[in-house]
Amino acid sequence: MKYRQDKYGNKLSVLGFGCMRFSKKMGRINMDEAERQIMTAYNSGVNYFDTAFIYPGSEAAIGEIFEKNNIRDKIYIATKLPPQLMRSTEILDKLFNEQLKRLRTDHIDFFLFHMMADIKVWERLRSIGIEKWIEDKRASGAIRQFGFSYHGNSDMFCTLLDAYDWDMCLFQYNYMDEHTQAGRKGLYRAYKKGMPVMIMEPLRGGKLVNNLPSEAKTIFAEHPVQHTPAQWAFRWLYNQPEVSVVLSGMNSDEMVKDNIKTASETEIGALTSEDEAMLKKVVRAINAKMKVPCTGCGYCMPCPQKVNISGTFSAYNRRYSDSRSAGLREYVKCTSAKDSAPASACIGCGKCEQHCPQSIEIRKQLKAAENELEGKTYKAALSIAKTFRKK
Repeated sequence: MKYRQDKYGNKLSVLGFGCMRFSKKMGRINMDEAERQIMTAYNSGVNYFDTAFIYPGSEAAIGEIFEKNNIRDKIYIATKLPPQLMRSTEILDKLFNEQLKRLRTDHIDFFLFHMMADIKVWERLRSIGIEKWIEDKRASGAIRQFGFSYHGNSDMFCTLLDAYDWDMCLFQYNYMDEHTQAGRKGLYRAYKKGMPVMIMEPLRGGKLVNNLPSEAKTIFAEHPVQHTPAQWAFRWLYNQPEVSVVLSGMNSDEMVKDNIKTASETEIGALTSEDEAMLKKVVRAINAKMKVPCTGCGYCMPCPQKVNISGTFSAYNRRYSDSRSAGLREYVKCTSAKDSAPASACIGCGKCEQHCPQSIEIRKQLKAAENELEGKTYKAALSIAKTFRKK
């Protein structure tokens, strides 16, 4: 495993374990699988584990696993709390103590304000005494480093960077988002300030691996150097010295082992100019087929009408990146499931758009998906799928 050092001398594994997408069993985290995958990662050198207050069951699950295997003091825990819940420092203390209880620990190594939207959010937090709260938690040792996660544009990101003496930051970055979100501009700005930069969505929620258009697959296949799409995405990130940790929401043994292999082999500067040019061609091929830039993060859910938003967008994109029939099959599969409604069930309340990190016009795109996917063939296939499901 490769490591990169932060400004306090901590050696952080370049691969971080994102604990949002554990596999489920009967609606709950499959603890046996989660423990096996976490311990495989730990025994291979991964020491950075990222979770959040709003990830269902995640904090409690990893807290139990770390305690059971007696590794709490050998790893770094990063967790997050949404500013929307922080109405006073008293409420904040209550929520923070709940996080400590779930994680079965007396301190958090990296504490982040979750999805900081803009400077106004930070100014509101300052008005309730957040800076004094931070100082107190740091002095007591309850929190070692403070930061924030971010999904907006690069200009606002840089404004937030200058608003406080942050220890670290986390944002979405991959070869598709090189110049969107905080982007390369934000990456360089944070690095110049001496801040470790943690990266999320390295595969754009799996979109840089699953359902790639045939044109992109051909570009990868014809390149003289062969790696899988996932390996190329991680290698692009590890190539940059400004990147400290790359989070991966790993939920299979194969994924864990493959990501560990890439993280253990890739050096800074390993990509050639030919490799970079190849990836730019892949970006153009993907953009030509992409309808909705959804990463499948799930922040828009749950929908009051039970619309499967991310599933709908995945099928909609696949209809163009793969084929009409492939998109239809995926759409029938995701909307025939229990408690999963199609795009036509949307009533336009807009609740989802308030939470979308990608600022997608969800209502507009759901209507477009409905028009493309919900024809006579879909309705007939859906009826058959539901009949079989009942049996």
